[in-house]
Amino acid sequence: MDGSLWLVVAVVLVLAVAGCAAVLLFRVFQARRLLLDAGVPLQSKALFWAAVVYTVSPIDLIPDPVYLDGIGVLLVALRALHAAAAGRGAKVEP
Repeated sequence: MDGSLWLVVAVVLVLAVAGCAAVLLFRVFQARRLLLDAGVPLQSKALFWAAVVYTVSPIDLIPDPVYLDGIGVLLVALRALHAAAAGRGAKVEP
């Protein structure tokens, strides 16, 4: 493969990760209501905030330039937060 093909592949991957990060950021802003809901367990709220701190911290389990592990950890925490809210009867928007 020549250099221009690698450049195109790299740009496509960066755009895909940026798109996933944008969707995830939107879901994080939607989760603000759940963090204020008294029916959601404190453990789920703490897991979410720990994931946010891990995502923005410079320490990574997988050293990569595009925060793949941070996005994954944050996605798992959001799913756990939404599952806990749904189990308690809180209003959850997808």
